[in-house]
Amino acid sequence: MAAEDRQSAHGAAPPPRHLRRNGLIALVVAVAVATFGIFERRSYEAEVAQWTRDQAIPTVAVITPRAGAVTQRLVLPGTVQAWNEAPIYARVSGYLKDWYFDYGAHVKKGDVLGEIETPDLDAQLAAAQAKLNSARAAVKVREAEQQFAESTYQRWRDSPKGVVSVQEQQSKQADYNSAKARVTAATAEVAADQGDVDRLQAMANFKNITVPFDGVVTARETDIGALINAGSGTGGGNGPELFRVADIHMMRVYVQVPQQLSADIKAGLTAELHLPQYPDKTFRAAVATTSGAINTSARTLLVELHADNADGELQPGAYAQVDFELPSNPNVVQIPTSALVFRERGMEVATIGPDDKIELKPIKIGRNLGTEVEVLQGLTPADRLVNSPPDSLATGDQVHIAGQPAAGSGTEGQTSNAGGEDMAATPPKAKPH
Repeated sequence: MAAEDRQSAHGAAPPPRHLRRNGLIALVVAVAVATFGIFERRSYEAEVAQWTRDQAIPTVAVITPRAGAVTQRLVLPGTVQAWNEAPIYARVSGYLKDWYFDYGAHVKKGDVLGEIETPDLDAQLAAAQAKLNSARAAVKVREAEQQFAESTYQRWRDSPKGVVSVQEQQSKQADYNSAKARVTAATAEVAADQGDVDRLQAMANFKNITVPFDGVVTARETDIGALINAGSGTGGGNGPELFRVADIHMMRVYVQVPQQLSADIKAGLTAELHLPQYPDKTFRAAVATTSGAINTSARTLLVELHADNADGELQPGAYAQVDFELPSNPNVVQIPTSALVFRERGMEVATIGPDDKIELKPIKIGRNLGTEVEVLQGLTPADRLVNSPPDSLATGDQVHIAGQPAAGSGTEGQTSNAGGEDMAATPPKAKPH
């Protein structure tokens, strides 16, 4: 008891030495853990900040323009016409007596297609011939009277002086001159009547409807016994078309070429013809001439091509697809329509410079090829384009190229979709403490 009282009197006993050492170690460990946590959090914050900056830069898909074709195809509708084609009308009125060639018949120049009965014309010709004959007979009478008057005048003129009076000589001379005048008048009447006969005879020759050139009969619009009216249906005539003949040894093909492409159409340029009735066959044609003027209503140039038709397969009036091969501009490139940018300044594309910064370039568009367009000016095959560029993209913007590591991010192997959007863009996760 005495010992315990002395210990209480001098205070508590100091702790053992090993306890102080353990407490110091615990303190050092706690400080180290706190320090490591602070530095780790700051590193994570820096990583998140870098990731945020990287995500602010868009990732884009890059394409390059493709060189245009050596030649460009121009496909236009065309109309096939005969080398020569003529509707055949009647020159005289009457009734169709007979026809000798039907549809599809091959005919020669001068062949008789049909014959017209012309009772009115025949009666006029007979009357004119009778009048001519009467006039000729009258001339003979007048010539006999002239001869008698001439001989009488000569006898009176050559009589000795004093046998006949001067007045009688002058009277016989007047009779002779009158007889000559009557002969002249009768001769003129014969000439007039002969003209009528010749005119009616020429008309009578048109009773035979003949072929103007070698070809094929493509239409027959009349039949035996039909009433025929002279004329062509125009210029006052009211006659219908009787036959139609076409010369098809060669064919003319007419095409309307848009003004924009008309400068490339030259004489001698070849083209291919494709007809619906011959799906597996191609016909050749060559440009012969053009109209030399732009149609003001359609803004097109009329082009005429010639095609050989020795086998007769090309038909007048047929539709043909005319396929031209035009020389292409070597400076023309082709790009997808998805690379186009529509802005208030016109058509543009987003190009990427060496520093991966955007530059919007204006371009001039040529033909629309569907999923692609031709660029006439503003691009070269060496340019790098953004495919499907975002609407917010502007000149000077920094971009990441899909499939390449983002600059300064320390992250490699990022993948992207067709639109250039980062598919691995997930923020870093904080580690548990």
